[in-house]
Amino acid sequence: MPSIETLSSTAMFGGAVQFIKHPSPCCRCDMTFSIFVPPGEKDETFPALWWLSGLTCSAENFTTKAAAQRYAAKNKLILIAPDTSPRGEDVADDESYDLGQGAGFYVNATQEPWNAHFQMYDYIVKELPAVVAKHFPVDLSRQSIFGHSMGGHGALTIALKNPGRFKSVSAFAPIVAPTHCPWGQKALGTYLGTDQEAWKSHDAVSLIEHVEEQLELFIDQGDADNFLDEQLKPQLLVEACQKRNHPITLRMQAGYDHSYYFIASFMEDHILHHATALKS
Repeated sequence: MPSIETLSSTAMFGGAVQFIKHPSPCCRCDMTFSIFVPPGEKDETFPALWWLSGLTCSAENFTTKAAAQRYAAKNKLILIAPDTSPRGEDVADDESYDLGQGAGFYVNATQEPWNAHFQMYDYIVKELPAVVAKHFPVDLSRQSIFGHSMGGHGALTIALKNPGRFKSVSAFAPIVAPTHCPWGQKALGTYLGTDQEAWKSHDAVSLIEHVEEQLELFIDQGDADNFLDEQLKPQLLVEACQKRNHPITLRMQAGYDHSYYFIASFMEDHILHHATALKS
């Protein structure tokens, strides 16, 4: 297991928030993530709550803007926020904000030049948990996942594709049907190629048709979100869940947009949702 480098460590709510860099064999470059470890006793381990961020973000956005650490400390949860893509001079990129660095979409790219580094699904599902387990007091028998926008897409699809792994899943303004929106069609077409059947394994609406685990989907969506109608389309996921009798809670929040102001406003609810599941 490669070593890690602590870029910074800052006391917060009795615990510490750290920014970590490590070499990633999976993505063939250095990757970064943030982690908040709550206060605890010597040798105490904590459940893991994974956060996946949205387009253009890094681990810093969530760590500095989401107001999550106070509630994680109170409920004794470790928070892990990875970057949204590989980065570096040798990593493929695009001039547009919704493709390339900062826009990994949590898939394993199969198309050149992206497949050399953009293996974000394996990084999140396989590599990063092993890194965290080696270096931090985490109990991976108890873990949950949530995210925002592109990261909400990642959280939902990763939870649905890995039954039994997560105790709970939630999302803020997720891209629920990337096969039916411009962001998703552009990214999946670029990273995975033109075979749209391959896209469906990264589409929450499509995945609901086949899942067996009845893991509740808990979603908050602002009704003043500029991306609501064209990109996010939460009603498609509600309709798919109703057809399969799959549990879903969609809360439409009046007046809220797509920003971290929205996320911070309802972060406590999401932390409590996950803490309850992780303790049960």
